[in-house]
Amino acid sequence: MRKPRDYDAELKALEDKARELKTRKVQQLGELVIATGADALATDELAGALVVLTETKDAGKREAWAKRGAAFFRGKSRRSAPAPDRDNGGAPSQPGGAQPESGGASAA
Repeated sequence: MRKPRDYDAELKALEDKARELKTRKVQQLGELVIATGADALATDELAGALVVLTETKDAGKREAWAKRGAAFFRGKSRRSAPAPDRDNGGAPSQPGGAQPESGGASAA
């Protein structure tokens, strides 16, 4: 005789997996917003832009956006440092600029 299936346990496992996938999706969307620099926009501006994007049915525009997005992921337009027009306190960023204060190696 076969062992009966525990449907409740299987359902709970599926619900846990779905919750995990939803959490990962939200995290990745947040990372995408930050990586593109869109986190500098006001929430209303970002929401408005996304609404316009979802309402756009023009295939040509959507194709152009898709190409630009693909180029971003290939690294052609990805920023590794803040853009010059973004406010970074007026001073150029230097790699490892904060390390001497906490690194302890600069103490003479």
